[in-house]
Amino acid sequence: MATNRPVRGATINLASARFGLPHDEADGDWLDARELIDGAAPRLRTMVTTETPRTIISRNASPDIGFDRSINPYRGCEHGCIYCFARPTHAYLDLSPGLDFESKLFAKPTAAALLRAELAKPGYSVRPIALGTNTDPYQPIERDWKITRSIVEVLAEVGHPLTITTKSDRVVRDIDLLAPMAAQGLAAVAMSITSLDPLVARTIEPRAPHPEKRLAAVRRLADAGVPTFVSIAPVIPAITDHELEALVDRAAAAGARGVFYIPVRLPHEVAPLFRAWLDEHFPDRAGKVMAIIRSLRGGRDNDSDFFTRMRGSGPWAELLKTRFRIACRKHGFDGMRMDLRTDLFRAPKGPQGELF
Repeated sequence: MATNRPVRGATINLASARFGLPHDEADGDWLDARELIDGAAPRLRTMVTTETPRTIISRNASPDIGFDRSINPYRGCEHGCIYCFARPTHAYLDLSPGLDFESKLFAKPTAAALLRAELAKPGYSVRPIALGTNTDPYQPIERDWKITRSIVEVLAEVGHPLTITTKSDRVVRDIDLLAPMAAQGLAAVAMSITSLDPLVARTIEPRAPHPEKRLAAVRRLADAGVPTFVSIAPVIPAITDHELEALVDRAAAAGARGVFYIPVRLPHEVAPLFRAWLDEHFPDRAGKVMAIIRSLRGGRDNDSDFFTRMRGSGPWAELLKTRFRIACRKHGFDGMRMDLRTDLFRAPKGPQGELF
């Protein structure tokens, strides 16, 4: 059974061995002595390091996702969702995909300037830019850094379409930008809600806003004319899957335009992190959860193949799909479509152009 609110999501902070990078290992005897002398270790605090990338738009050619470019204002995510498929990216920085991912964050304050420069390049071809495809653009540090808002400001200025995926009600702060864009067919938002049970939600997403706050944000966005969808992602077998129909019901009641779901994915270092988390918070069903996940993923912890990675395969996946279709039919949801315009784009003016 889920416990009271954890401080962080991951229960361990093991270094990744995937790239063979060197790392230090603390001596156990020394740690014991330090605790005896200095007391318990201080509470883990969030650290933010500035990053100065050369470009800000990431591109992909994956055939099973609906965008070919995205922007991630931050690396790492303080929400601490245990299932986050972006956790392994911290291994590239020689940091742990565990607690480091949720506490050692990187911010890109030059993102808006880089975006403006990339959009001004001759021959730039317009397609929607996705925000929130890796880490959450409205995670807590956005309150102070406002990098996501600066990106949206640039896109609004030049008439460029964008989609936002988040699990934070902080997105409503930017309704003043998103509503006019939506009125022109330039913006859509997907709100991620995995559970309506606040205790379960706090355990799997310890620093994300309460589910009711997210549903209230869906309503506010919808009332402002912003096409808003609910992402039931991920669906975790034997922990949240029983809530599928209730989540569809609540999404409809909040004014969502559509819903979609993705079964939990456990790539690379996420699998051992997830197993350790299960042992800590759901020891009574850890074996059952992993057995169903393996049945979804062809006998493995994870399936990275295009298309099946987003839906799973086998009897459990088919049952989930059938339940979801029936729930959607009840509310007239007929698919997940974010149809945005691309014909309103105006390339940003360079410093010389601003003079005339």
